[in-house]
Amino acid sequence: MLERHKSAYSSRAKLGLITPPTNTVNEAEWSQMMPPGVTFHTHRMPLHPDTTSAEGKAGLMRDLESVFGMLKPARVDAVAYACTAGSMINPVESLPETLTDNMGVTAVTTSAAIIHALKVLGAVRLSVATPYHDRLNEHETAFLEENGFTVQRLIGLGIGAGGPSEYVRIAETPLEKVADHVRAAFVPGSDAILITCTDFPTLPLIAQLEREFGVPVVTSNQATFWAMLRAAGVDDRFTEFGKLLAEF
Repeated sequence: MLERHKSAYSSRAKLGLITPPTNTVNEAEWSQMMPPGVTFHTHRMPLHPDTTSAEGKAGLMRDLESVFGMLKPARVDAVAYACTAGSMINPVESLPETLTDNMGVTAVTTSAAIIHALKVLGAVRLSVATPYHDRLNEHETAFLEENGFTVQRLIGLGIGAGGPSEYVRIAETPLEKVADHVRAAFVPGSDAILITCTDFPTLPLIAQLEREFGVPVVTSNQATFWAMLRAAGVDDRFTEFGKLLAEF
């Protein structure tokens, strides 16, 4: 077994995690998945709703480099920017590669992790469920299509249409409502189900939905966790969190 650190609790790996300020689900779900000898260490960062303009990207990069600088002294092996919407930038590897080069520590973004996960699963045709409002859903559809996927159906819950103050409601969505939302999004013949947003509770549903629909389920937190473990050289398999973590 890999032994990288002398830390009593982090002998195998230390993971850095950057979340949006309202997010309370990401840490809760990662805590349930974390294997022995691996720890994660969190910092919050402001939301960046505009990642399409040069000015918006520059602001995002300034904040990311500042937070990376705070996590790096903990000797983390990799850092994740765990915000789906905030990391939907093409080319999809441009943000994590730039951060890795600039900061000297491996960077992972949720959106890049999702794209990588879907590709290793061999998925092309997607059924997508989000908590988002129409404008953000349109951006996500375009992002996925630009990366070679066919979006069979993408539906959201409309949270955020009235402004960022609504985002706290994402974490409050009951699991039963999330499951019903996925059922409404599913199109027979899809290669995978994608459930996005790191503040959307999904972890207990993944295996259940895979059995129900017979296709892999990829979620923002699951895919980011998978990408971070692999980036840190941890190759553990997990049977209860979906095909992605069980087989790849």
